[in-house]
Amino acid sequence: MSFAQQRRNARLKRKARVRRKVLGAAARPRLCVFRSAKHIYAQIIDDTTGTTLAAVSTLNQEVGEGLKSCGNAEAANAVGKSIAQKALEKDIKEVVFDRNGFLYHGRVKALADGAREAGLLF
Repeated sequence: MSFAQQRRNARLKRKARVRRKVLGAAARPRLCVFRSAKHIYAQIIDDTTGTTLAAVSTLNQEVGEGLKSCGNAEAANAVGKSIAQKALEKDIKEVVFDRNGFLYHGRVKALADGAREAGLLF
């Protein structure tokens, strides 16, 4: 097994462990984060109905336009602010943060901080 496969398997183990405890309801949906090498994605999900209420990524034109790079903490902060604005438009004020097995560090932390700055409560 290659090093990359071992790292991916470790992340999936952490993801399963976190998801056992984190559940998004209608009153408090789940803010799920995924990061790749080039981009970062955020979704607000209601797990009771299995629907995505809002989604933003660095692939969106309104978020990715003014950025030098889409794979840095500055871009993650912009995605966090944008997802918080979309959530507040839909009267979602509180969410449960799902880091999706990624360590709460760097871009994941920057996204969370951006969402908090824009008024979303964790």
